[in-house]
Amino acid sequence: MKPFEYVRSKTAGDAVKTLETRPQARFLAGGTNLLDLMKDDIMTATDLVDVTRLDLTEIRETENGLSLGALAKNADTANHPLVRKNYPLLSRAILSAATVQIRNMATNGGNLLQRTRCPYFYDPATPCNKRSPGSGCGALEGLNRTHAIFGWSDKCVAVHPSDMAVALAALDASVRVSGPDGERVIPIAEFHRLPGDTPERDTNLERGELIITIELPKSNFTDHHYYLKVRDRASYAFALVSVAVGLEMDGESIKNARIAMGGVAHKPWRALKAEEVLIGKPPTAANFEAAANAEMAGAKALEHNSYKVELGRRAIVRALQQAAGKTA
Repeated sequence: MKPFEYVRSKTAGDAVKTLETRPQARFLAGGTNLLDLMKDDIMTATDLVDVTRLDLTEIRETENGLSLGALAKNADTANHPLVRKNYPLLSRAILSAATVQIRNMATNGGNLLQRTRCPYFYDPATPCNKRSPGSGCGALEGLNRTHAIFGWSDKCVAVHPSDMAVALAALDASVRVSGPDGERVIPIAEFHRLPGDTPERDTNLERGELIITIELPKSNFTDHHYYLKVRDRASYAFALVSVAVGLEMDGESIKNARIAMGGVAHKPWRALKAEEVLIGKPPTAANFEAAANAEMAGAKALEHNSYKVELGRRAIVRALQQAAGKTA
């Protein structure tokens, strides 16, 4: 690890100002991802700006829904009574991630900002446009079993690793940030980016912007939801494919459907085509199959991950069955 200066901020404004004046500084919260990357010289910083003592841990009801402090721990968020009662989909997604120890350290804001687990990104001896722009993408024609089937470019085929972010995508959350130009709110659908020609940029945050809160609108998916995570082993593993589903029922038909996928793209992938198929339809096996087929028709597999297309289709159907309470 390269040497760095340590700075402790007392206010969000101080933290933002420090990053504005120190171009190679980075915010430090739980550190569960950043410190590993710094130890391996994958990411560097001249300064680490400690924001852990800022007053950003509150989880509270708002007029429009729920506000999650960016520095609230993942474990505290998943187990908070308001989250468990009104947003059980989010609680289930968070609890499927990592280990108890990591969830006790990781913060909500940090969860959204974690970097890909692509092995080429983590190996400085291999080309990676995300780590070193212009060097190439080792995974594009390399070992790409765990990589993207949606939205990838010839510059990057990595996937975003967060479980929490997938549930937030299904719940239409927003991210409130503070920066040199003041505060702004970014819809979760616009927060993360597809790789395009700039895979080194994971989000649409501007330099110096700090996540303050994550805002959740009121949810109508409390009674019918499910988070399915398919992985190589039962714990401490990232998703090969995950699916977050929320259904709002009107009698025997689906009034509203939200479906988001993880492990398939550079950002949480909102399955809009599948949602469109389901609106106004009864929750039948045939309709679930049709929705899954509509979404997965747009998948584009790489050499070693074609299995994800069928896995994604089955995962969507299974998650919809569970959410609707119609499991085989």
